[in-house]
Amino acid sequence: MEVDTPYDLEQYVGKPLGCSDWIEIDQARIDDFARVSGDDNWIHVDVERARRELPDGKTIAHGMLTLSLVTHLGATICRVRERARGVNYGSNKVRFTAPVQCGARIRLHRTLERYEPIEGGARLTFGNRVEIEGRERPAMVAETISVMYAKGK
Repeated sequence: MEVDTPYDLEQYVGKPLGCSDWIEIDQARIDDFARVSGDDNWIHVDVERARRELPDGKTIAHGMLTLSLVTHLGATICRVRERARGVNYGSNKVRFTAPVQCGARIRLHRTLERYEPIEGGARLTFGNRVEIEGRERPAMVAETISVMYAKGK
């Protein structure tokens, strides 16, 4: 989906914006996130121990890794051509409802829940659901907020 300016998004409140392509969560991505976040809990990084002690014998991605991918995946769903910049404003609610095992593929389903005009742009509240391929229960549901500014503002 593409719109010209952040203001054009107002007409999509309450509507699904679409879903992203699938991405695979491999061990390299999990290890990289562990390295930069400092969260090196064995359930994420110890492949041998996970093989012995975890269901299905696979490591589990960090919930915060899943949340961090919402920005990237969301950008593939909706493009605003005439925007100056966008910033993460926060989250109202985040729930990690199912583990993402190493090797799983996930994708984002996104809805625009709220549109608030601000000087030079808009504050956008998104409903996000991260689906795990082949699983009924989503990995994560979250309400996130972004501020997007129009060019020249």
